[in-house]
Amino acid sequence: MNHASTMRNTRITPDDIKSHGLSDAEYAKILEVLGGREPNLVELGIFSVMWSEHCSYKSSKKWLKTLPTTAPWVICGPGENAGVIDIGEGLAAIFKMESHNHPSFIEPYQGAATGVGGILRDVFTMGARPIANMNALRFGDPKHPKTRHLVAGVVAGIGGYGNCVGVPTVGGEVNFHASYNGNILVNAMTVGLAAKDKIFYSAAAGAGNPVVYVGSKTGRDGIHGATMASAEFDANSEDKRPTVQVGDPFTEKLLIEACMELMATDAIQSIQDMGAAGLTSSSFEMASKGGMGVELNMEAVPCREEGMTPYEMMLSESQERMLIILKPGKEGIARKIFEKWELDFAVIGHLTDTGRMVLKLRGAIVCDLPIDPLAQASPEYDRPWVATAKQPILAASQVKNLPWREALRILMGCPDIASRRWVWEQYDHMVMADTAQRPGGDAAVVRIHRSNRALAMTTDCTPRYVKADPFEGGKQAVAETWRNLTAVGARPLAITDNLNFGNPQKPEIMGQIVEAIKGIGAACIALDYPVISGNVSLYNETDGIPIMPTPAIGGVGILDKLDQMTTIAFKAEGEAVLLLGQKDDAGWLGQSLYLREVCGEEKGAPPPVDLAHERKVGDFVRGLIHDRKITACHDLSDGGLLVALAEMALGGNIGAALENVAGHAVLFGEDQGRYLVTVKAIDASAVQSEAQKIGVPVRRIGITGGLDLTLGGESASLHDMRQLHEGWFPAYMANAT
Repeated sequence: MNHASTMRNTRITPDDIKSHGLSDAEYAKILEVLGGREPNLVELGIFSVMWSEHCSYKSSKKWLKTLPTTAPWVICGPGENAGVIDIGEGLAAIFKMESHNHPSFIEPYQGAATGVGGILRDVFTMGARPIANMNALRFGDPKHPKTRHLVAGVVAGIGGYGNCVGVPTVGGEVNFHASYNGNILVNAMTVGLAAKDKIFYSAAAGAGNPVVYVGSKTGRDGIHGATMASAEFDANSEDKRPTVQVGDPFTEKLLIEACMELMATDAIQSIQDMGAAGLTSSSFEMASKGGMGVELNMEAVPCREEGMTPYEMMLSESQERMLIILKPGKEGIARKIFEKWELDFAVIGHLTDTGRMVLKLRGAIVCDLPIDPLAQASPEYDRPWVATAKQPILAASQVKNLPWREALRILMGCPDIASRRWVWEQYDHMVMADTAQRPGGDAAVVRIHRSNRALAMTTDCTPRYVKADPFEGGKQAVAETWRNLTAVGARPLAITDNLNFGNPQKPEIMGQIVEAIKGIGAACIALDYPVISGNVSLYNETDGIPIMPTPAIGGVGILDKLDQMTTIAFKAEGEAVLLLGQKDDAGWLGQSLYLREVCGEEKGAPPPVDLAHERKVGDFVRGLIHDRKITACHDLSDGGLLVALAEMALGGNIGAALENVAGHAVLFGEDQGRYLVTVKAIDASAVQSEAQKIGVPVRRIGITGGLDLTLGGESASLHDMRQLHEGWFPAYMANAT
């Protein structure tokens, strides 16, 4: 084969290597893979995206391998488009969370919209019909001049895409901190349902089988998106707008329906969405997983722009595209379906038994790469890391004691606790008519269609804990999702993670990554709650300033009887309020929102997570819910006991009188493993006795009733609390552009 005449037009320069995000050592490795010959520009581009941090996980995979990923109910763990769990009655839940951080900072509407589109494709490419979307969003200081614009654009993008495609957006997180001023986080999660004997995978098989491109045409949008997502931002980041993809949710809806229809036939051998690195990653991953080769005819790729080069076609991240390996002779069936749905359909190549990726343009070879050596030789770094220094434990006496009413007013109206109604009312959270618990509670609950069963889902992370102690913070992020699922009555089954960190080449950042993963793993093992999918997003910093470490966790659980579900809202007057899981009266104020919002300080050790305690208390609470002994339930997290109580009171528009609690540390501390529940007064003694028998701390702290929160002879009006709680977001966004 004459590479000189058919493949190379110009020599690769040091600037080419640098602009493709490759180090000199990595380029030397490329030469080794190619047996000493230089790559051409198409091949260099393919190496650059396949070996990018975003696609290869080269800084994190050493540690990701340590996570627990198996359980009797896990059908497919990490390594596929999404994870799959058995939820009984012949069904599987398929879910994953992924980031679209850098694109959303540059172009918030399209960045967020295409993030939703991408995660939807990850799920339906495995045969699942998407039933719910969630998101975990982090923005900068509300006072920063760009924050309001970014919030408006991201929320509009999520709503615009999800609403049009017809999948409900049922919950998530929105937080603010100055560390995200130059690098916001947009993590999107999708949950889908499939028959467990009808799961589709991506490993290619069958030399000669046709390689089929379906969906939208390829354009020049998104080129080098994966490379951009693997680099820090700087003063010139605004110039990267052309690397942000443009989404079309109406085409995505057609693509879902066409794929579902094709999946009902026996035509598909394997299927993969074109996500990061587009046609490059999809074709390489399918061939590598199946030990196959592939030959593509580039002139057959549907393009929407004139004169597109093979380089542009292979690296484009245009949206709403899939790659399918069909079984022999099934082209006609598939073509008819996709043309009916008015989508592009093109046979662009075939599988081979050579183990090589060969690209041709009008008969001339423009790329010839070994597939497995390229994939298997992708870098895996054991980067130097240093542990995060431990912070001192803060005693209650070291923290200013503000009168409870004043402190509660500050917290209920602060950006991180204020109602997110302004956000979720822009999302269609009721489409498909199966949303059983709307946004605003501990977890979303979506009914399994035509049944009395449901899936519960939540996303959680407390970055200030992770920054102060990555190990404890990693544990806490997992434990909080477990508590939130438990609090609605669900049995937690598995998690997906989205690990957002700064530059891993800095030992202190790499230390955060290592310790957080260790904490996540410890919690998953203790709670029997495996990791089945995930995403890593690194280099989240601007001009050397990193974000707070943010390992977002998405949890999914099952309610076998939907009518056992509970919510946070008080249901009636005269019911006993019980605090479960409070070990002592010390109260943990280190890294609390009370400390930050009321006292203006961010310091101290975060609350420790006793995983055995978490499991004991959570299992007890879930049992009470299933036995219908609890009328309302809320886990305690940001803001502590009094904030949780206020949220329950606002949910039911019923007040409460408190007793047996005093002191700012008990009222606002963020000790872990705790729940507030209400029970009918006649059942309170029996529930307390049951808890004491198995060693679960329990305390009766009050009774529901009235329209105020009352403590120590002082009262706070629910009306005033509601105005503070629900007023911040609309007031803040009133002048958004």
